[in-house]
Amino acid sequence: MALLQGTLDLLILRTLLFGPNHGQGIAHAIRRQSEEVLLVDHGSLYPALQRLEDKGWLRAEWGTSENNRKARFYTLTKAGRKQLTAETGAWRRLVAAVGRVLEPEGRMS
Repeated sequence: MALLQGTLDLLILRTLLFGPNHGQGIAHAIRRQSEEVLLVDHGSLYPALQRLEDKGWLRAEWGTSENNRKARFYTLTKAGRKQLTAETGAWRRLVAAVGRVLEPEGRMS
């Protein structure tokens, strides 16, 4: 399923709340946690990671992945945690508002 614009950043920040991870690991975690519904393609993931790093919400360091390959590991910064909180609140308000619009007509006031 394609992601709504802006949701990838939120999902990346949320995934990194649980600890550092590399790009493949982040994509896998999002897919697994969404029960295989959300698939993150690399053409979207890596530009998003770079953008989040440029904003100071992530920090990246080179390391070795579980399959012995060199990889950049991303860590959520203090500013990234603050942004995650703000974006989570905004997302929940949006979901609630869309839910109200989609309610059956008989339930509308």
